[in-house]
Order: sequence, then structure tokens, then C-alpha cells
Amino acid sequence: MDLNYTSEDLAFRDEVRAFLEAELPSDLQHKVLNHLRLSREDYVRWHRILARQGWVAPGWPREFGGPGWTAAQRHIFEEECARAGTPPIMPFGVNMVAPVIMAFGSQAQKEHYLPRIMSCEDWWCQGYSEPGAGSDLASLKTTAVREGEHYIVNGQKTWTTLAQHADMIFCLVRTDPNVRKQEGISFLLIDMKTPGITVRPIIMLDEDHEVNEVFFDNVRVPVANLVGEENRGWTYAKYLLGHERTGIAAVGRSKRELARLKRLAGREQKNGRPLIEDPLFGVKVAELEIELMALETTVLRVLAQAHQAPGPEASVLKVRGTEIQQRLTELMVEAAGPMALPFDAAYLEGETEHSAMDDDFAAPLLPHYFNYRKTSIYGGSNEIQRNIISQMILGL
Repeated sequence: MDLNYTSEDLAFRDEVRAFLEAELPSDLQHKVLNHLRLSREDYVRWHRILARQGWVAPGWPREFGGPGWTAAQRHIFEEECARAGTPPIMPFGVNMVAPVIMAFGSQAQKEHYLPRIMSCEDWWCQGYSEPGAGSDLASLKTTAVREGEHYIVNGQKTWTTLAQHADMIFCLVRTDPNVRKQEGISFLLIDMKTPGITVRPIIMLDEDHEVNEVFFDNVRVPVANLVGEENRGWTYAKYLLGHERTGIAAVGRSKRELARLKRLAGREQKNGRPLIEDPLFGVKVAELEIELMALETTVLRVLAQAHQAPGPEASVLKVRGTEIQQRLTELMVEAAGPMALPFDAAYLEGETEHSAMDDDFAAPLLPHYFNYRKTSIYGGSNEIQRNIISQMILGL
């Protein structure tokens, strides 16, 4: 593919920039650019602004309401949104369950769920991981037993991101315990308001309520909420994970954070010399920037194959993307030094205008660092991704 932008691409970039300048609320931009915490209302507000423009689902085909953009346009849009500091669009609906419904769902499911995902009428969460079934996802034990026109679901999911806000959850459940573990799994869409569902918070090291445990106690789910065929859920799960892993690369966001790192390291130190001028630190930044440029090129190649389902190359993007994200947070903390150590939860929540610390710029860095330790685990741990790469790309 041609990696140079055409005149049409450059005109599109100008259009996106003009839109973001006019429509991105300044309070949301401030939160994103300063690593402050976003509320459910923040995410929904930005989602609906993009939905009115027709830009909330760049990867969707036109027939389902997508904008029909090229690979380059999708990349430009992501990069410009990251540069401007927009809240992310929650991926669980738009980028994860929606492609599965498009590819494998019934016509009734497409007509009901896709417009509600587009409008953010439904907030989705992901019911994959369980205690004892994380990287080895096929070992899941949550069961769904059919009784007439319903499945009775019992079990537990964990690390369920923002389930406290969710209207719907897409779940992997075991419908046949007597076959090879990958062959007895089904894919269900479950209303979170159904009796028998309990959501319990998991409070993280930075005191944020981002993830949860979700318990199912004799939850009745209509058979009509089964996606595709019973016991074919593992196929649909892998399809979904390919889309998730491609998105995890987040090149645009990493480019923004790289610029932030350079600004932080360019500040004058007590000795009067910016850290970026230190040869050892400068080499670390330069190496990371080169790796990010290589990742961007690879992402463009994968996006150019948009007519195909994401394959094992998505694992490459996931591994390199998350390693770069984690390295960025490490270098930011290194650049801030002791200023990154104090913790001010009130500032991160937006309850105070300025941090109680000496420097607002450094206040979120350590919580941000800790939060990004997870990126090499979710979406399938990087160790598992290397196994996929070895087997499916290298043939080892």
C-alpha cells in the first residue's frame, strides 16, 4: 500500500481538525490531556457528538451506518482525535460486539442492537475472564443450561471493565460440558437489569473503580439472545478478540503521549539542564519514537486489509502497542522524578481545580503508570500473543 497521504487524505484531515476544534468540549479535552478521570456522562456526551456527525463507528460498513472511510482516513481520524484530546469511544459496543453481531448475528439482532450501539442507548461490557480462566479463556466455567426458550446462566466473570455503568454484557458461557473445552462455548447477549445479576466493584491501586466482578445466579436469558449457533462461541470470541487487539495498539494516543513526554523531559531541571538533553535519556526517547513509527506503518498495513477479519497480525499490534504504551508511562515517571510520587485522588476526580502537589503536570503520572501495567494482560496476555505469532505466522 502507499503510505503517503493523498490530497484527499490531507483535505479530510483538515475537515477532522476543524470539526474537533468546533465540537470538542473544553472540559472533556482538559480531562483527557491531563489524565484526569472521566465519568460515564463524559464518555456518553462525546459518543453522541460523534454519532450526530456520523463518525462514531469508523470501522463499520456503510450498510450499518459507518462512514465508509479508507484505511488512511480511519488512521487520520484516530490520530487527530488523540492529538486533540478526545475521550475514547468505549470499544465494547462499537468495536467489539458490533462486528460479531454484523458477522454472525440474526437479522433481528442487527436491527435491534446496532442502532442502540450507534446512539449509545446501550452501554456494553465484556463477560470473558473468570477466576481461573483469563489467558486460558477456554477453561471458563460459567454455564448456560437451556430450558425451553431461555438459558439459565450461573457463574462469575471478573475484571469486567465499567460493568457498573453497563446496560448489556456479551458473555461466553459453557453450553456443553462434555466436549473439548473450546467446542462447548456459546456467545450470549445479556441484559444487565435481569434479576440474578450482581456487580461488585474491584477498587484498584489508584483507588479507581474501573473493574468489577459480575455474578450470575439463575439468570434467565432468552434463546433469541444467542449469537450464531450454540457451541460455536469460541469462533466468535476469536473474531472479536482480533478486533480488540487491533484497537489496543492505539498509535494516535501513543504519539500524543510521546509529545507529552518530550515536553516533560524538556523542562528545566534544578541543575538548569533539561533531562531530554541527557544523552542516555535522549536515546531512550529516540528508540521509543522509532518503535512507534514502525508500529504505525504496521497498523496502516493491517487497516488496509479491512475487507478481511483481523488475523494473527493483530497479536503483533497488541504486543508492540502495549509495550510502547507501558514504556511511555515509565519514561514519564522517570522524567518527573520525585514529583510523581504524591497521590491526590481529589484532583484526579476533578473535585479540586489544582493538585495539592507542587505540579499539576506530574500529579496523574504515577496512577497512569500503574493503570497501564494491565495493557499487556487484557485482550489476551502478551505471552499468549507470542504463542499465536509463533504458531500462526512463524509456523513453529
